[in-house]
Amino acid sequence: MNQKSVCCGVENQLAQEFQHVRPCWCCFLMLGILLVACGAVAIVIPPFFTVITAIVLGIVLMVAGLVTIVSSFWIGKWSGMLLHLLVGIFYLVAGFIVSERPLETALLITLFIAVMFIVLGAFRIVSALVVRFPQWGWVLFNGVITLLLGIVIYRHLRESFLWVIGILVGVELLLNGWSWIMLSLAIRKIPKELPAGQ
Repeated sequence: MNQKSVCCGVENQLAQEFQHVRPCWCCFLMLGILLVACGAVAIVIPPFFTVITAIVLGIVLMVAGLVTIVSSFWIGKWSGMLLHLLVGIFYLVAGFIVSERPLETALLITLFIAVMFIVLGAFRIVSALVVRFPQWGWVLFNGVITLLLGIVIYRHLRESFLWVIGILVGVELLLNGWSWIMLSLAIRKIPKELPAGQ
């Protein structure tokens, strides 16, 4: 199978799956542009998005707590009602604390990210050196970078917590937005009517 036939197969699959949303391709494009813009702002001013992320987390926890509490009473008496109610109260209290103390929350999240990077990096390094699977050198390189990044974040936790979350959120938004932009441009190229047999 040559490269041209593979490309045609990909285009046919794209046309079949997205033909029905072709008229709305500009909506996907606007969504992508909005995500890219938000990602760029998050990378330029990460402290703002760090605080916003912590506040949103608090709001989500409070909403989840309220829904869980209400649903525990709405379902009626059952064996798991008390546990369901306690979980809802825990969510509500945790959400309130998080939204009231976004900077402390950001510090704890950054600490978690640093520890996760250190553990993940060490695991990748050990796995690559012990197993020696195909392309293990890239995994070793990835592990070293992840481990070093985790150590740097941890060693400078008091300074880094204001920008780590914002930059990570910004990169995610940027990449996600770019994906939507590319998808929307591919959808735009789909013919209005597919040839017979597709």
